[in-house]
Amino acid sequence: MNDLIRNFPQDTAAQPEAFDIRQYIGVVNRFKWYILGLTAVATLGAILVTSALPKVYEATATLMVEAEQPKALKIEDVYGQDPTRQDYMSTQFEMLRSRSIAREVVTRLDLVNDPKFAADRNSVSLKAAIKGVFSSGPSYGNVTREEMEAIELEKVVDKVADNLTIEPVINTQFAKVKFESRSPEIAARVVNTVAEVFIDKHRESKNAMTREASVWLQQRLEDLRGKLEESEERLQSYQAAQGLVDVQGVQSLASQGLNEITTDLIQARKELKQAESLRDLVTNREYDINALASLPEVLNHGVIQDVKRAEVAAAARVSELSQRYGPMHPNMIAARQQLGSVQQKLRTEIRQLISGIENDFEAAQANVAALERELDTAKQDFRELDRKDTRHNELKREVEANRQLYNAFLTRYKETSETTGYEGANARLIDEALPPQAPSKPRRLLLIAAAFMGSLIGGLGLAFVYEAFNDSVQTAVTVQNKLGQQLLGMFPKVSTKSGNRFRLSTFIRAAHTPFAEAVRTLRTNFVLKHVDNPAKVVVVTSSVAGEGKTTVAENMALALAQMEKVVLVDADLRRPSVGKDFGLAVYMPGLSNLINGSNSLAECTYFDERRGLDILPSGVVPHNPQELLGKPQLAEVIKSLAEKYDRVIIDTPPIQVVSDALMVSRLADSTVYVVKANGESQAFVKTGLDRLIATGAKVDGVVLNQVESPAMSGYFGDYQGYEGGYGAGAVYGAGGMPPGMRSRKEPDLELEG
Repeated sequence: MNDLIRNFPQDTAAQPEAFDIRQYIGVVNRFKWYILGLTAVATLGAILVTSALPKVYEATATLMVEAEQPKALKIEDVYGQDPTRQDYMSTQFEMLRSRSIAREVVTRLDLVNDPKFAADRNSVSLKAAIKGVFSSGPSYGNVTREEMEAIELEKVVDKVADNLTIEPVINTQFAKVKFESRSPEIAARVVNTVAEVFIDKHRESKNAMTREASVWLQQRLEDLRGKLEESEERLQSYQAAQGLVDVQGVQSLASQGLNEITTDLIQARKELKQAESLRDLVTNREYDINALASLPEVLNHGVIQDVKRAEVAAAARVSELSQRYGPMHPNMIAARQQLGSVQQKLRTEIRQLISGIENDFEAAQANVAALERELDTAKQDFRELDRKDTRHNELKREVEANRQLYNAFLTRYKETSETTGYEGANARLIDEALPPQAPSKPRRLLLIAAAFMGSLIGGLGLAFVYEAFNDSVQTAVTVQNKLGQQLLGMFPKVSTKSGNRFRLSTFIRAAHTPFAEAVRTLRTNFVLKHVDNPAKVVVVTSSVAGEGKTTVAENMALALAQMEKVVLVDADLRRPSVGKDFGLAVYMPGLSNLINGSNSLAECTYFDERRGLDILPSGVVPHNPQELLGKPQLAEVIKSLAEKYDRVIIDTPPIQVVSDALMVSRLADSTVYVVKANGESQAFVKTGLDRLIATGAKVDGVVLNQVESPAMSGYFGDYQGYEGGYGAGAVYGAGGMPPGMRSRKEPDLELEG
């Protein structure tokens, strides 16, 4: 309780909601009887159901599936199964679960007529029961005896297949074969027979496949032999028709000749290009002998060089003789004639050389053309030879392929023929199943424990789900963050007998209980809040009836009366209860009489000597309380009370039911709003607070009432069931007042006028 006092906030600042395990404990405490009831019902039901379930026995055998099966020769391809593949084991396990295995087991053991299997055959599984609900069942009509026997056989096969379980052992070649039956002998026999049928069927299927493969291979060998002979005959005919002996050598020679012609053609084209260039150069200077003579191609010619040397020599002689003789000297004439002859010869040689250049160009052209024709012919011959070689190779490949295929089939046929009649088992029975000594189902303790835990967890889950969707005000953090108000106090929930009100003496007599501590905490918080500005007139109200506003007002007044002079006013003129709680008769004058002026303040006020508190009851209940509270006399009464008392506590009707509290709160210095924990929604409470604030009421904060907490409720066992107020057996004293209660008829308390 001291933690509760210390944790009361002193401001209205919003604080984030933190994880508090006490909240969850409180949820469990509130719903504990519902949770325990659900758990008890579910556990009892599980006990009854498991007691009625029949005993089921489960037999288990261990089967090892061989990945490498013993064979005389390797003929795995004939069977179409590769043991090295990852799905090989899965395929074998699915074969164990197949209906064909189950049907063979039923036939071998004659389970249709076995009386020990009758209980299993007539039992209905949950899956079949659900299916039967949504279907009308098969209609056999007029069926023959053989058809009916077939139908019964399929029913038994279905039952065996449903009760058979194959559990592969991870990372091994082992598999657990299990079967459930109400007969332990039947369970063991079925498991062992399943293993035997699986091994036998594998052998039979391998033998059948081997025989079929042999017949098929023999037929295919005849066809392949004919195809091989035909392809060899076509190859030989083609070689003879084309005259092919050594195609490889001929093709090599043709390729070499083609390369030589190509090389010659490249050289000829190069020479043609040079001749063409020289011809073009000479043609451009055809009429200028001197220019032609200066060309490097002309000067470099051997004949031209000889003539040029002779010309130089003749010119030198003319020059030499000209220094000795005159121009008409015979030697000079002869020398000049010799020089002219040499020059004439030079021009003649140049002309012949030019004519030879043209001839060389034409010869180069002819050579290139001839080589190109020869190259085209060689290419055609090579392509023809290549086509023949391609066709020849096709025929050779066809012969080779037919020969290889024939040899492969011949080898496989011999392997298959030799291995016919020998097939190793694909599985071995490692551990044979024995009749189980104890039933495997039902696991009563496990089912009961599961029902207990499931219902307990389900009950807790439902409680927390309900709490999560509960929009009521539950904690101090909710008051601050959601309502935006300060929490003045928290009153724990105290249980009473049905129909009885909370006893007023709880706070006085039970001074060390959490409830008394909560009342004192409210008093402390309220007084400290108004140290600088005392609030003499305090209105206590709530959203709706039943939230405990009157209890809060009464106990707040009792707590303040221990330190101050306090009067408790019952302004709830519709359903007054303060007077009843303090033992006053309903006809005693009170607030309504005081407002109407029919009685004085002293006549309407009663002093409780045991509690040191003055009481101003509601008085005679008027026909229209709201009009009465709207009179100006109400303000005069409250003003007079504020002058005579240190504190005036006024209990008013709920704010969301009627508007009486709005009228009274405008005249008060403080308003305390009472909210029942886990009661009305946050929005509903917020609306009531907003109505008060809108009328100008000074709301000091909220008192959270009837808070359920394990730390609080444990202290109230001795106080549950007390009767108080106007419950059954209430006794009034003289004048309608209980003992210790007297009227304050003192002159100084009477109102003027």
